[in-house]
Amino acid sequence: MDIEQCIDMYRRSIEKADVSLAAEVWAETPEVSLIHPRGHEHGWEAVKANFYEKVMGTLFSERRLDVHDVRVHPYPEAAVAEFYWDFTATVRADGSTRRTQGRESQVYVKTPEGWRLVHVHYSGPAAQATYQKYILFSSCFGILTRNACLM
Repeated sequence: MDIEQCIDMYRRSIEKADVSLAAEVWAETPEVSLIHPRGHEHGWEAVKANFYEKVMGTLFSERRLDVHDVRVHPYPEAAVAEFYWDFTATVRADGSTRRTQGRESQVYVKTPEGWRLVHVHYSGPAAQATYQKYILFSSCFGILTRNACLM
């Protein structure tokens, strides 16, 4: 299975909140990690329990994850993937719909069983306005106060 196929399996594991399917793409070791808006999981057991079961399985009754603009950077024994995503889910508690967008990076290692996911970091889209304010602030730093610079 190549990295693009691994990403697709990961996507399907999210949509189904399926830990068995997730176990086919993740390395089931204490060294894996997942950084997400609700936490930072260390080890396969934490990823499985806190992200797949609690967040994806308990919080949402339906999930759709669309992945696009995938880029894979292969190395001899590892690969880094980056992509953007659109996530739509139904909140189990009240039936409301949640839509989010973001970006994600994933790290894979080559094992005797094939490529295995060892790290995921995902976050929302870049905040362009915040970045522009930071640049403006940085260019004024040391000359004016922050408030004077942003006026």
